[in-house]
Amino acid sequence: MIRARITLALFLTMFAAAQATAGEAGRRPSILFLYSDDQRADTIAALGNPNLRTPNLDALTRSGTALTRAYCNGARQGAVCVPSRAMLLSGRGLFRVQEQLQGQDTWPAAFGRAGYATFATGKWHNGPASLVKSFQKAEAIFLGGMGDPYMLPLQDLAPDGTFVNKRLSGEHSVKLFADAASRFISAQAGDAPFLCYVAFNFPHDPRTAPAEYRAKYRDGAIPLPANYLPEHPFDNGELLVRDERLAPWPRTPQVVRRNLADYYASIEYLDAQVGRILDALRDAGRIEDTIVVYAGDHGLAIGSHGLFGKQNLYEHSMRSPVILAGPGVPAARKVDAFAYLHDLFPTLGELAGVAGPEGGEGLSLVPVFQGREPTRRPDLFTAYRHLQRAVRDDRWKLIVYPRINKLQLFDLQADPAELHDLASDPAHAREVARLTALLRQRQAEAGDDLPLRSEQPEPEAFDFSKVR
Repeated sequence: MIRARITLALFLTMFAAAQATAGEAGRRPSILFLYSDDQRADTIAALGNPNLRTPNLDALTRSGTALTRAYCNGARQGAVCVPSRAMLLSGRGLFRVQEQLQGQDTWPAAFGRAGYATFATGKWHNGPASLVKSFQKAEAIFLGGMGDPYMLPLQDLAPDGTFVNKRLSGEHSVKLFADAASRFISAQAGDAPFLCYVAFNFPHDPRTAPAEYRAKYRDGAIPLPANYLPEHPFDNGELLVRDERLAPWPRTPQVVRRNLADYYASIEYLDAQVGRILDALRDAGRIEDTIVVYAGDHGLAIGSHGLFGKQNLYEHSMRSPVILAGPGVPAARKVDAFAYLHDLFPTLGELAGVAGPEGGEGLSLVPVFQGREPTRRPDLFTAYRHLQRAVRDDRWKLIVYPRINKLQLFDLQADPAELHDLASDPAHAREVARLTALLRQRQAEAGDDLPLRSEQPEPEAFDFSKVR
């Protein structure tokens, strides 16, 4: 950790030099893709959260471009990370991706065909077969969704495509993933290009950071979210999913603060491991030709709107942190262009000269980075199961709950916390009609045939007392 802080200035200087020289050298950039689990977009200090410490991510932010409006497209099941990762890896949208990637090509496989050495470590929640076809090498792989980071089942990928060396982590899994990535990077001799994919299982619960990190955060000093509520104001259709049972109702300030303290400590520990990997990249002399991407698979509520999980379409749960730095990426910029997470690999593909898999729906952000286009998408469409649909543009957001025939309309410029529902205000009826039509259009384009209205009677209000 100390070493990482000492080298932050050097890291920034070298990244800036890389952006000026890598293109001239004509080298194909290597890719280091760092992927977090359940991380809200507002949990990086340099992007405006003073309540936690993320020195390595702050340095990466200053040396590259932060995408401030990058989103998960949604999910058709409660484990949102499964489709999110499948979409990222394949470049396909929610309604055309196969979650286990059966019969669908992946971007890592395309990089491998283009001559890249490809490597993965960490969480893989999309089936073992898709890992084998996507990466040439893999170490310390967790084939699952969640677990105790100190007793996580890990295994390695053998050259013959089988999984070997099955063991329990014994140490914190996030550290072991950083160890494996650092070893791979250190072994990359010369300037041959590589793709290193590091999929952390943090800050997903159980949020068990080492004690010295947790000790840095006092529960009582943690501010509540701006949109904290004790209970969600209506039944959104998914109030009893596992994630929502992680805290009792009502969500008291004390419980929310304690969970946020666990969350922030986990993110600071994750940041420290990111620093170790970046140190390995620097020590290997590969900073000048490597694009580093840091992204989360989706966000999380933890008290926002009275929710705790990610099974909703509010900004806190669908928006993800995304930072890119390295050759072809502008330094010290924040970009508010709309993007899906499945736009990231198409962007890397264009920067690296790698053609992507067939069926991809992602859009490269290179025209945005080069200033040729302000955004590649005028609006964004998100979906959750058969229960929720949403569309947002630069100012307005409409969320539809088809099962109960309910709408929410938010003016995100005036109300970024999504607290003031304007859907029933006659003054905004035209906006509701416009966004409803836009939502239906985006559904049709995405292959989503869910009707936005139900013929069923509206259900009774959710009775929280039954689950207290």
